[in-house]
Amino acid sequence: MKHYCNPMSRAVSTIWMFEELDVPHEQIVLDFGAGENRSPEFLAINPMGKVPTLVDGAAVVTEVAAICAYLADKFPEKGLAPAPGTPERGIYYRYLFVPGTTLEPLFSLSSLGFEHPNAGSAGWGDLERVMTTVESMTPETGWAMGERFTAADVVFGGLLDFSIRFDWVKPSPKVSAYVDRIRARPAYQASHKAFGG
Repeated sequence: MKHYCNPMSRAVSTIWMFEELDVPHEQIVLDFGAGENRSPEFLAINPMGKVPTLVDGAAVVTEVAAICAYLADKFPEKGLAPAPGTPERGIYYRYLFVPGTTLEPLFSLSSLGFEHPNAGSAGWGDLERVMTTVESMTPETGWAMGERFTAADVVFGGLLDFSIRFDWVKPSPKVSAYVDRIRARPAYQASHKAFGG
């Protein structure tokens, strides 16, 4: 497996996922300053020129949630995903997909001072509903799926960490405590060295 990444990007979450899994792979750090993410060779793999990008044989997987889901399923013995077909799997999918489809678009726009003129028609809604959703999804103790850490925490918790770090959101005490638990994980600390651990 080849993992194209840069630790100063959203790929820090997939770097973290690999740390949690502790499985062999080739990590290829692209130099954005040198334009390596816009090289013809990389654009042939991912025309968006974005990291993270995972190449596993004939499979090219992009986007943080998709890569984390793929890796959790590829290595089921690591226990980072609930079993397919269970109710827990449905809850897990929500934690994987809400961050990229709802939370990050709203946080990104809000941090720039933009507000959708008709929030009800936007897939991500408005800040009040998004923060209510974050609050309802954040566990009081443990992890997104209970006492077991999973890829859901890498994706959901990782976005909350990123959003707090870059001052996109003001977290509640419950969200802060969850992110503190995330930041205490050895795999998180190993993968986030560029951000000061």
